[in-house]
Amino acid sequence: MMPGPVAYVLKGYPRLSETFISQEIRALEQRGLPIHIISLRHPTESHVHPIHREIRAPVTYLPEYVYQEPLRVLRAWWRVRRWPSYRAARSLFWRDLRRDPTVNRLRRFGQALVLARELRPAYTHLHAHFLHTPASVARYAAILRELPWSCSAHAKDIWTLPDWEKQEKLADCRWLVTCTSANADHLARLGPAGVVSRIYHGLDLSRFPPPPPRNHQPDGSSREDPVLILSVGRAVEKKGYPDLLEALAMLPRHLHWQLVHIGGGALVKSLHRMGRRLGMQQRVAWLGAQPQEVVLDYYRRAHIFALACRIAPDGDRDGLPNVLMEALSQQLPVVSTRISAIPELIEDGVNGLLVPQRDPAALAEALGALITDPARRHRLGLAGEERVRSHFPMERGIAELGRKFGLIE
Repeated sequence: MMPGPVAYVLKGYPRLSETFISQEIRALEQRGLPIHIISLRHPTESHVHPIHREIRAPVTYLPEYVYQEPLRVLRAWWRVRRWPSYRAARSLFWRDLRRDPTVNRLRRFGQALVLARELRPAYTHLHAHFLHTPASVARYAAILRELPWSCSAHAKDIWTLPDWEKQEKLADCRWLVTCTSANADHLARLGPAGVVSRIYHGLDLSRFPPPPPRNHQPDGSSREDPVLILSVGRAVEKKGYPDLLEALAMLPRHLHWQLVHIGGGALVKSLHRMGRRLGMQQRVAWLGAQPQEVVLDYYRRAHIFALACRIAPDGDRDGLPNVLMEALSQQLPVVSTRISAIPELIEDGVNGLLVPQRDPAALAEALGALITDPARRHRLGLAGEERVRSHFPMERGIAELGRKFGLIE
């Protein structure tokens, strides 16, 4: 017997920075799970990943802001307020609002009212990606519809959420999965026994086949043949791009390199200014968000991948950035930082180099060592690819997740 259809509550869809969610949805669809995507926000990017064109699940966009669709929210409230479950959901909402008196909290409840009213009776389970806003909407709606709900937790949603909210959501949800051991250990201390499981996202290796041979490996000695350093990630605090730019500025003048950054983000303009101030405007290319085929091409053209992750002042941090797995799958040696779950993927000196966070000098030393040593880059790249293909295939995690949804293989 196949499980009933699942409503997947996402913060936004589609998003290039969250293709790990899309690969999960597509893989579960292929295994027979019916899914309806519920998005709290409309898309803002001009590019989409090829996988978004393959997903068959219908998409419903909830009111992004209550004032934009007041009649839709009002109609939902008028219907739902008569349900026997409404009092429990309202009481929970008011308790949350007293501890978190924000407009965002009001918006979550309005979205949950719409979701509860419009969700078809056939749907038997709600699943939220991210423990903060999407989980709140799913939780309120699940109470209203008297349905079980579950959650996938990732990074910012874990580390910036107050403990009281994590504890209460963990006590209410049917189960929760998270993508790193570091996350799982933290959440397991806050929730009931057996609720939290670690499931790595893994990588869809069919989309990242082995790369062609890297026959040419510059060593930084030629101005006409610089070493290409690639970084893919949103320009936000936790990605540490100021540290990367400072590290590059510390490299010896006789080394020749170029940096290519792919990704959008709120800090792009300030990073442009920082690059000009450091005198490296001719050495850095800011490409913005790009489609997957362009990103894959750069993984194969580059000689080093750099991501200077750090913990932001508000506690936000990466879990295990998918771009690190993507780079390693293409035999691209990685330099990153020793925080969160990155050491679960990268063993320093074996399949990549790790340095302390917020340490541009250490980062510069690691980059300089790889720029001048093509043979070492080659060894690290081969070891990195073997690590990803043997320990992080997507299918392993999807099979485990499918069992939680009731799929029988």
